[in-house]
Amino acid sequence: MSSGYVLDFINRTFSEFVLDSTGKDIFSSKYEYESGSKANRLRAFWNQEPNHVVGKLMSDLLEYYSELGGEPKEKVLFENCSEIAKRLLQGAPVPDIDAIEPNAGGRSFERLAQSVRDAIDRNEPEVGLDHLHTFVVKYLRVVCKKHGISTERGKPLHSLMGEYIKYLKQEGLIESQMTDRILKSSISTMEAFNLVRNEQSLAHDNPILGYDESLLIFNHVASAIRFITAIEDRAEEDEGPVDHIENEGDDIPF
Repeated sequence: MSSGYVLDFINRTFSEFVLDSTGKDIFSSKYEYESGSKANRLRAFWNQEPNHVVGKLMSDLLEYYSELGGEPKEKVLFENCSEIAKRLLQGAPVPDIDAIEPNAGGRSFERLAQSVRDAIDRNEPEVGLDHLHTFVVKYLRVVCKKHGISTERGKPLHSLMGEYIKYLKQEGLIESQMTDRILKSSISTMEAFNLVRNEQSLAHDNPILGYDESLLIFNHVASAIRFITAIEDRAEEDEGPVDHIENEGDDIPF
């Protein structure tokens, strides 16, 4: 990057790549450094962002580089950089945070998911609990509606989870007793999450939950979402594509 360039990117494509990879605007004033070139902005990104965010971008850049011309020219250097990216990714406080993605259309749903991921990027899980709760409710409503499960607005989070798990069992999508037990425990966990959202998050004028317990909640919920997404993706592969529910998230208040 001595010339100021990054691979074969122009400003527009570099901006789009970083945004797709991390949700960050690389041409924000936050990343202005020395000449403001693409290379210097990337250096500023390395210095300012958390390890796991840097690792995600570097991993994606390395994958892109390998696709430019087949086998990397500098094989040893490429392999060393890949190992560094892997180590950086291991620093993520919530390894499954990338599972927090909308499963339906709607700008508000996208913004909601981004706000949840941003709380983890800042390593502030305690300030993202209320949005995480809202995200999970919207996510489960989409999944339940797809399978004909009632989703009236008054139905609480744990009820949505319970009826969805019942559906999975009826359809034979759960293969082990242990998975069954883990999922059943998620029902009471989601019920407790309702209380956390109402009494220990920024949803209201509350004393918020501490960092470690908030991080535990984030990890449990993100892991559950990743599992549900995997189950739904597998079912779609077996049955063929289904029409996604559009604009499910447009009524989310902030």
